Amino acid sequence: MTNRRAFLAATAALAFAFSASQALAQKKYDTGASDTEIKIGQTVPFSGPYSVYANIGKTQAAYFKMINDQGGINGRKINLIQYDDAYSPPKTVEQVRKLVEGDEVLFTFQLIGTAANAAVQKYLNGKKVPQLLASTGAARFNDPQNYPWTIAYNPNYVSEGRIYAKYILKEHPNAKIGVLYQNDDMGRDYLAGLKSGLGDKASMIVGELSYEVTDPTVDSQVVKLKSMGVDVFFDASTPKFAAQAIKKLADLGWTPVHILDINASPISATLKPAGLDISKGIISTQYGKEPGDPQWKDDPGVKAFFAFMDKYFPEGDKLNTVNTYAYSVAELLTQVLKQCGDDLTRENVMKQVANIKDFTPSFALPGIKINTGPNDYRVNKQMQMMKFNGERWELFGPIIEDTGPSG
Repeated sequence: MTNRRAFLAATAALAFAFSASQALAQKKYDTGASDTEIKIGQTVPFSGPYSVYANIGKTQAAYFKMINDQGGINGRKINLIQYDDAYSPPKTVEQVRKLVEGDEVLFTFQLIGTAANAAVQKYLNGKKVPQLLASTGAARFNDPQNYPWTIAYNPNYVSEGRIYAKYILKEHPNAKIGVLYQNDDMGRDYLAGLKSGLGDKASMIVGELSYEVTDPTVDSQVVKLKSMGVDVFFDASTPKFAAQAIKKLADLGWTPVHILDINASPISATLKPAGLDISKGIISTQYGKEPGDPQWKDDPGVKAFFAFMDKYFPEGDKLNTVNTYAYSVAELLTQVLKQCGDDLTRENVMKQVANIKDFTPSFALPGIKINTGPNDYRVNKQMQMMKFNGERWELFGPIIEDTGPSG
């Protein structure tokens, strides 16, 4: 009997030791993660010419304070370390090195701007530190083959260009397309996406004219495109030049179908300066709800956002889409970290961000879901067309998804 008791006791001890080792084995950490915290780093233009984007960092800091007040993620508090880079790439490099080598963060989150992200992309990939949900839409940040540690959040410009191509092929199959584009990565990506989406119908493009950001106006380009017989005018530009183009179209009495990229679609930055009356009928795309649009006043996600702003960022503007954007990205990061469970290695963070299934942020338009895969780092690739009615944007048509090149 004594032997039997000893045997059972030994068996129980072994089982306990095994289960304890299993529990320990399930917890995996890289630098920046522990039983109590997840340390993440971000550069934000708190100063300088693009300080309007400081609200991204402010909203996200407030969001993670809310998450921490609720107990954190899987019991761990988020430690968000933010530095000002003034939207200057050399400063971004300096601050990101400090985050990685000094603060020893698990990953960087939502570095803001194409130039800033480009300046540190090779460095972070070389260090195998995730460059998570970068705030840019340039195609180079969605390239898992060459940059497996970088994933962007914004709809990439090539995808958006292909979505416009789908719309044109369906609604204006005999169009003569003229393209005005900014001569940089953004403009060239839009043009490439449009051509890719048109496939063997790319000859529908009868004119492609670029401008430099230092140019005083785009008037001469607009006049030239009109002379080419263009009836669909695709304007891949930024607010200042888009407003100039809208005014010039009105001056010429020229009324082609006018498509504006999403970057140039804000009413306050583009359409009001151009003139709301002459902007009527312009077409663009959207993937998120406008917080000030009356159709969303009873939407649960929008109401939750307003309550969050009242409590955690009362000085912030609830109707500013910079803040709703920041909130949506923070929601997605929270989902990624929940999926990581107790495996908070950098490798698993990338594995989970590339394994998002049917996630719906609070501000996603109805029918839009986020899906990613190990060979598809595009976070937002579904959009809905919208038309400006003289006062606000009105959504129309189905959700359009970029499924890749045509032709």
